[in-house]
Amino acid sequence: MFFAIGINDKEEQLEYEEGLMNCEACGSYGRYNVFMICTVFYFFFIPLFRWNYRYFVETSCCHTVYQLNDEVGMAIENGERIIIRPKDLTLIRKGNGSKVCSRCGCTTNEDFEYCPKCGNRFK
Repeated sequence: MFFAIGINDKEEQLEYEEGLMNCEACGSYGRYNVFMICTVFYFFFIPLFRWNYRYFVETSCCHTVYQLNDEVGMAIENGERIIIRPKDLTLIRKGNGSKVCSRCGCTTNEDFEYCPKCGNRFK
């Protein structure tokens, strides 16, 4: 008997059109690109369950990545007009190429896929 099951992360771009913002990382003007990552359980290539929703923001100017507050991310996903404030953001990766681990706070400039300190996957 053959079963094709799997678990994988899926990324979706979310609609966010609130205009220009002043980037705290590089100081120039840009836009927020908001996206969501969730874990999906597949059975015969059909997605059955989704969980572990995480929301992120990438700046268009320097490509700095922030994790977005879950409540604000859900509101954007539901189509509400929300303004993203600095208190809603947690730095994940600076635009100059450095990455910050969301679990332990380790900062690295290397192009690692996983945190060298705790093993958490960078995203």
